[in-house]
Amino acid sequence: MSEDAGARLAREVAAALRSAGHEAWLVGGCVRDRLLGRPVHDRDLTTDATPAQLRRLFPDAVEVGAHFGVVLIRRGGAEVQVATYRSERGYRDGRHPDEVRFETDVRADLARRDFTINALLEDPFTGEVIDHVGGLGDLRAGLIRAIGDPRDRFAEDHLRMLRAVRFAAELGFAIEPRTFEAIRGLAPAIVRISAERIRDELSRILAGADPRRGFELLDEARLLEQILPEVARMKGVEQPPDYHPEGDVWTHTLLMLGMLRYAPLDLAWGCLLHDVGKPVTQTFEDRIRFSQHEKAGAEIARAILERLRYPREFIERVVWLVAQHMRFKDAMRMNEATFRRFVRQPGFDTLLELYRIDLASSGRPLEIYEQVRQRRAALPPEALHPPPLVRGRDLVAMGYQPGPAFSRALKALEEEQLAGRVRTREEAEQFVRRVLESQTT
Repeated sequence: MSEDAGARLAREVAAALRSAGHEAWLVGGCVRDRLLGRPVHDRDLTTDATPAQLRRLFPDAVEVGAHFGVVLIRRGGAEVQVATYRSERGYRDGRHPDEVRFETDVRADLARRDFTINALLEDPFTGEVIDHVGGLGDLRAGLIRAIGDPRDRFAEDHLRMLRAVRFAAELGFAIEPRTFEAIRGLAPAIVRISAERIRDELSRILAGADPRRGFELLDEARLLEQILPEVARMKGVEQPPDYHPEGDVWTHTLLMLGMLRYAPLDLAWGCLLHDVGKPVTQTFEDRIRFSQHEKAGAEIARAILERLRYPREFIERVVWLVAQHMRFKDAMRMNEATFRRFVRQPGFDTLLELYRIDLASSGRPLEIYEQVRQRRAALPPEALHPPPLVRGRDLVAMGYQPGPAFSRALKALEEEQLAGRVRTREEAEQFVRRVLESQTT
């Protein structure tokens, strides 16, 4: 949806509402982002028109929250969400109101919203901004402030505590002291929120403008120990200063996150979790060691991402990054076949970037990184993915009976091709004959 199309549709819908005698205001993130000079994406309107009146005015609208009086209007590739003014009471589950009441005064609607900077109104036609909650001052001051009593706002929806952190990290704002203290006091309640909602906020923080700041705030607000205790345990875990002069595992991880800005989500999770196995593998021998921490870390990463209910494919990508991140130290000693198998894996570019960030955050030279990158770049595509010189049907034509030995022989042939020891069809046939005949003797 283009910004212009969304703005035009918002004015069109607002004009229809006002022509029918109703109020209509832009509200929320679209107003905030315009004032901050940020790209405006979703446009929300709020109105005193009741749900029944909205249905009559916009028969093509889709009800996306009938209980809350919210409809979605789509036209010409653009969409606008329209919500009836409402107040809410009682939040026994920390998310859903026990009672919803439709209102005629916009100030009653604004009072139930989360933060002052998200409760500014804008006239869709003149651009005039109406501020009933002090949001303009907080925008100028760079503050995330809850509307009214912050404990009440966070009790209504515990996820707002994570949203405060996300907005602060994304916008470069501070969290207003009373709001921050309320989060610290109510932090244990965050576990009542569904894993999917927590996951989505963490994803936005990690793939956002400043994931390091986001995770520093999660820690300071006591939320980190509640939702990611495995990550919180990295604090204070010493590392050998010869390899990690920057400090403990947590400091190292924060430095890595500080090198990310709108990063791919799998890379961001890989940076966060690549050393999550160190707290459980730390030993003090001739020096501090973390033997097999990548293996332990992969298991922990899987448990975390499964708990947060990420898609299976995504989990496998991140677990693979954690499990593989230590292989670079041996990369230049790998024989040709092993090296080619290593660098042709799906996701290798992400793994290589993770390694670069890992080195840079510790102030270590990028020599091995550059060697691996150059050695891989010198390989033509057919060297990494050689076309099979012999297939299963060819083995049948050569007089062999299908069976498990076929796959073993073809796998061995692929290794020979990767190593560059088999290059022609004739060499391939000779090789698989030797392999198959050795398995029958």
